[in-house]
Amino acid sequence: MLVEPSFQYKVGNVFYGEYSTLFSFSLILTIFADIGLTNFNNKNITENTHLLSKHFSSMMSLKLALGAFYMFITIVLGIFIFEGNWRYLKLLTILSFNSFLLSFILYLRSNLLALHLFKTDSIISVLDRILMIGIFAVLYLKWLGLEVNVMNYVYTQTIGYLITTLIAFVAVLRKTHGFKLTWNWRFNLLILKKSFPFAVLILLMSCYNRIDQVMLERLLPAPLGTIQTSLYNKSFRLLEAANMIAYLFSVQLLPMFSRMIKFKENIENLVKLSFTLLITPALIIAVACVFYNDRIFEIIYRSTAHEGVELFGFLMSCFVAISTTYIFGTLLTANGSLKHLNKMALGGIVVNVTLNLILIPKYHAMGSAIASIITQFGTALAQVFIAYKLFKFKVNKRLIFALFTFIIGLVLINYLSLNITKNWMLNFVIMLILSGLLAFVTGIINIKSVLRFIKYK
Repeated sequence: MLVEPSFQYKVGNVFYGEYSTLFSFSLILTIFADIGLTNFNNKNITENTHLLSKHFSSMMSLKLALGAFYMFITIVLGIFIFEGNWRYLKLLTILSFNSFLLSFILYLRSNLLALHLFKTDSIISVLDRILMIGIFAVLYLKWLGLEVNVMNYVYTQTIGYLITTLIAFVAVLRKTHGFKLTWNWRFNLLILKKSFPFAVLILLMSCYNRIDQVMLERLLPAPLGTIQTSLYNKSFRLLEAANMIAYLFSVQLLPMFSRMIKFKENIENLVKLSFTLLITPALIIAVACVFYNDRIFEIIYRSTAHEGVELFGFLMSCFVAISTTYIFGTLLTANGSLKHLNKMALGGIVVNVTLNLILIPKYHAMGSAIASIITQFGTALAQVFIAYKLFKFKVNKRLIFALFTFIIGLVLINYLSLNITKNWMLNFVIMLILSGLLAFVTGIINIKSVLRFIKYK
């Protein structure tokens, strides 16, 4: 979040739009670098911790082979989709390598999470970003005589991911009894068969989360397509930064849910606790970004704040839906309800692609933002409904009432706080304090809930 706005400001909307399109394209296809191994491994090792030493060497070999296959598929498809544009393909090759490294880090982290090494995982989860910020600062200040351009920026990502991968590998290796790369066809085919449903889910969800930017660039004529993609990505990258809060929360929930389901423990209280603890900051952030969108944009994107600011509030509202998905989607994954999730994700793609085809030609980036809101909230509500049916949860009318009261209160607090003083930052801080107090007053969260969640760990 700190680096990307400066990078975008330096290279301009056209070049950044090209980068955004290729970056999203490479991420959509990362499923071929994983085939569901990470989620399967997290669930499997959580339930059978002794299998880490037994399977780690073979899983590493399989992961490396899948990485090579992913890069091959990405480049081949890129040749056709981007019509052999050499500049695009060169950038896509490096981005696909970076995406593989990121996928590799997530796989290594799944082992740490399965072993409940949450502190170690937390450090590794932010290490690549810290390294990239440091390297980009050197680049930005021209200490090495290098300019800030797309290729150099991508290389900073490569260095950050490589170092993080090495450290994560050493962290996992210390928890095993030995390591030697081996290839076992029978084992690999068995693992791929078991992880395939996870792969389908990740592919489908990646499509409806990432295809907006690719469609923007492809459906609109040049250079309008790249410019609109760049404007869309300004807000989307901020949404992604916020999503890291929900993601870091959810990755700890998967092993917790898996363990409780395995031992047939009552999971309803943990679901309620995790949902309220995550949805509260999500609502505060989303509503604040609607009312303070221009001010936040002005600080982050400097003089270009007027470009794409209207998209910010729209896209940030998706944070509420995505946070809900991280809770209930994680619960359903831990339960092995992948058939239900895949049907939901397929429906999400159909809705998202259809809406983008209709809205992009007329409304450009705003059309994609509208399509994203409808898709994200639709799929989130579908997952809540599926979870309630499968686990036979009771409808918590008290929680629903508290949520509605909290949302109405947030809107009023934000509206009234805009003009308390002439300093918007002070108004923003006042709004945050009042919003936090409102969460306790309405009963959505309380100190006991926080302490109970920590106890679950």
